[in-house]
Amino acid sequence: MRMNKFYMPTLREDPQDAEIASHKLLLRAGMIRKTAAGLYSYLPLGYRIVRKVENIVREEMDNYGSQEIHMPVTQPREIWEESGRWKTFGPEMFKLKDRNNREFCLGPTAEEYFTDLVKGEIKSYKQLPLNIYQIQTKYRDEKRPRFGINRSREFLMEDSYTFDVDEEAMREAYMNMWRAYEVVFNRLGLEYKIVAGDSGAMGGNSSHEFIALSDVGEGVICYSDDSDFAATDEKAYVYYKVEDENVEKLPSEKVLTPNCKTIEEVSDFLKVDPAHCLKAVDLMVEGKPVIVFIPGDRELNMSKLVSYLKCPEHEIEMMEEKDIIALNSSPGFTGPIGLDSRIIIDSRVTQMKNFVVGANEENYHIKNVNYGDDFEGEIVEDLLMVQDGDIDPETKSPLKFKRGIEVGNIFQLGQKYSKSMNATFLDENGKEQFFWMGSYGIGVTRSVSAIVEQNHDDKGMIWPLVVAPYHVIITVVNTKNEEQNTLAEKLYEKLLLQGVEVLLDDRKERVGVKFNDRDLIGIPLRITVGKKADEDIVEFSERKTLENVEMSSTEAYEKVMEIINANLKSVGGLYR
Repeated sequence: MRMNKFYMPTLREDPQDAEIASHKLLLRAGMIRKTAAGLYSYLPLGYRIVRKVENIVREEMDNYGSQEIHMPVTQPREIWEESGRWKTFGPEMFKLKDRNNREFCLGPTAEEYFTDLVKGEIKSYKQLPLNIYQIQTKYRDEKRPRFGINRSREFLMEDSYTFDVDEEAMREAYMNMWRAYEVVFNRLGLEYKIVAGDSGAMGGNSSHEFIALSDVGEGVICYSDDSDFAATDEKAYVYYKVEDENVEKLPSEKVLTPNCKTIEEVSDFLKVDPAHCLKAVDLMVEGKPVIVFIPGDRELNMSKLVSYLKCPEHEIEMMEEKDIIALNSSPGFTGPIGLDSRIIIDSRVTQMKNFVVGANEENYHIKNVNYGDDFEGEIVEDLLMVQDGDIDPETKSPLKFKRGIEVGNIFQLGQKYSKSMNATFLDENGKEQFFWMGSYGIGVTRSVSAIVEQNHDDKGMIWPLVVAPYHVIITVVNTKNEEQNTLAEKLYEKLLLQGVEVLLDDRKERVGVKFNDRDLIGIPLRITVGKKADEDIVEFSERKTLENVEMSSTEAYEKVMEIINANLKSVGGLYR
């Protein structure tokens, strides 16, 4: 492609609303443009990258036995009512009505669509297993779209669905897709970790997330170097030891605690360890009061609570003061004794002795409280958020924490959707059985953002060869010089004949502008044709090193072909 005709509107400065490197650089390089909050257009350079990521995903899905189909984006309300998710999915779902007042949504995911398709077509165990996928735009009305294409309202996603005869076969399909996703992310050159995840709105009993490591990632993972333990902070089990086994219980006592509403204030005033103060989290769940009690030195893990309550997170709200007063309690002094509300407690509370709780009366707490003697509640094994200083449940070694971007996820759905949507097949005995299902997804456009976050410097992006918009950029220093133009054209045509993707910068621009743009857009291999063109001498460099080496045009051509052949081998070779 000749750049004098190429649509690449680069910017000199970072856009004001861009927060992270990928957002800034993709905008500056003229690869994307913002249309509205969370909505982006992909310009020629950017769209070439998206298509390359998409094709890598497609190749591996095909290689691992998945078959590509294409479903409508607009999904009818009826199938979401069957699964029970029309109301529970949450406000992220875009909903609309047609001219006949029939309700639809713009697909945020496609479990319902695929289940509905298969239940009408697959009748016998002889037609199983089945693995089908699509690469399609998804829509989610994010409350706060941010970070450019990293968290947008419209994004490209690969989603696969497996249908099997039993649980064992489902797990085999799950591991097959696990391996396929590993190959995809290895090919993309991402540094990532696979961690246990929270199934959330998708449901099912087991899930894992593929997290591209990045300091700007919205997700946090914790892991141990001494074991296989790795999980998101939403999923990680918290090993929290209470050292109260040999402590003698004391009689409870109501005490004055003027203006002490927070754990820190109560702890300081009563000279009690925060771990021996009970933290109350006052909630309204689907319109009804629920008070959760946890050790005072910890934070409530909302994902674990949602999993226990089996209700959508958007149905859980912090209680207003009037609601607390209606319980005959007092804001900041809520306690479990005599409280007319549903009470849920973390299991570690049952092991504590002589702790402090709110007295449900302004300016008063009760100390020396003990579970079972003074109050009871619903016990949940673990409701705590993992934090720095926690240890691996297996090896007891300290956990490590890193931020990351979720680029893929896999779910064992079990029979959640097949049962709710009555999707069945006949087994070998002629008996009707529900499908065992798996759901899998790769964020194609989010992966582009993650690649930039892991591959950039202060000059611009550094694209891995496999996803670079072009393999090589040839820069003509002076387009008025005939020798330079002739040599550049010769190299350009020669590389094109070999199937190499080449940008020829033949723009009538200052050489400094050309060099800056070249660094910014991050093409991995660069040839500069300058003042030694009449001697058949050019400069060759790689974007990742920026080291210029003089060589003949033939040597530069051979160098390019050597690197391309070494890094872009057939799918069956280098990356498996």
